[in-house]
Amino acid sequence: MTWLPRYHLRHFVATSFWFVPALAMVAAVPAMRLVLWLDTRTQWHGIGFSVEGAQAILSGLSSSMLTFIVFAVSGLLLAVQIASGQLTPRIISLVFARPMLRISVGVFVFAYAFTLAALGRIETVRVPELLVTVAVLLTLVSIAVFFWFVQQLGTGLRPVFILQSLWDTARGVVDRVYPDLLNAGGAAAAVAVGLVGNVTPRIILHVGPSGTFLAFGQHELVALARSAGCVLELIPQVGDFVAHGDPLFRIHPGSARVNERALYYCVAFGYERTLEQDPAFAFRIMVDIASRALSPAVNDPTTAVLAIDQIHRLLAHLGQRDLDTGPMRDAHGQVRLVYATPNWEDFVTLAVSEIRSFGAGSIQIPRRLSAMFEHLLEVLPASRAPAVRRELSLLERAVDRQYVEDEDRESARDPDRQGLGGSAASATHTSD
Repeated sequence: MTWLPRYHLRHFVATSFWFVPALAMVAAVPAMRLVLWLDTRTQWHGIGFSVEGAQAILSGLSSSMLTFIVFAVSGLLLAVQIASGQLTPRIISLVFARPMLRISVGVFVFAYAFTLAALGRIETVRVPELLVTVAVLLTLVSIAVFFWFVQQLGTGLRPVFILQSLWDTARGVVDRVYPDLLNAGGAAAAVAVGLVGNVTPRIILHVGPSGTFLAFGQHELVALARSAGCVLELIPQVGDFVAHGDPLFRIHPGSARVNERALYYCVAFGYERTLEQDPAFAFRIMVDIASRALSPAVNDPTTAVLAIDQIHRLLAHLGQRDLDTGPMRDAHGQVRLVYATPNWEDFVTLAVSEIRSFGAGSIQIPRRLSAMFEHLLEVLPASRAPAVRRELSLLERAVDRQYVEDEDRESARDPDRQGLGGSAASATHTSD
């Protein structure tokens, strides 16, 4: 199996909401047969069900489990729609991919399918009491899971929980995309540019449907380049929209014979960006949440401060990494793949420019941003400072333009980790 089918399969299993419930429904039948076999072997006697009583119990249980399923899915859809309207539509796919929701609905479906299958095994000669007892226990477990599901659904769609989940996911993405700490590997990218810039390249165009560039198989592309004795340059960045006919690869030298069909099976496109190889998308979602909270229709600067809290953590973590991924080499040390990623200035601009623009008029926002900038200047290497100081200068100028009264201007300039209510003196170190 090539990289692209493996990627789609992995993404499907990780994000498809219906996959776990469907798997649970399929697993219910062999589970029922196993319990029925154990009942036959052990001749288990417990409560002493009559035929009519067992049928009535199983019929009632199957009806209640179907109600659980319908109510749970309907409530989930309603809650997600409300949350996406308040925060950002980008969270819809993230919520449906949460294991807690899929497993909860999977438990309901398993109990329903098991009970329904058990109902057809009630015989007039002997009631399989173990089978009926397990069906009852599954229903009781489902009731407990249902209350847990309601609590998790009600609390898990709060802005602070969504933002915390984004941070947890984004940190893992950053560590995968940028595995080295800063100053661990130097000027590799400049060497790569020199290597690929001395020959006439051949350009490979995107021939598939237009879409967002989601991910690519690094090791597979390196292997293809090594077999052809060339260097592959991936033109778009992960997260770019690539239309049909846009440049996709440059092959150095252009005379190299590369399996172009195999190249297309090493890149994935889709409708919307994902977090798998795109840490900038995490910033994009956090900024969207903050921007919507700062809109005049919502006017919720406290939610924006919550978003800045996680942006602060992510910038502090990202600033410690070597963002110059450099070229990828084969086992013999030869450069085989070159691709671009956002630099530190790109991340900082993405993280704060829109929030500064929308939130300069709310005293909470410049105070929280100022505290973030001062802390980043304190904890990050000196090479990260120019971009941070630039944004701090832009923030100060925005505050000067926004506030007429000297007292308000002075208050907005005062760094505050709470946005409004704390002080710079009480600031503590942001930990990962």
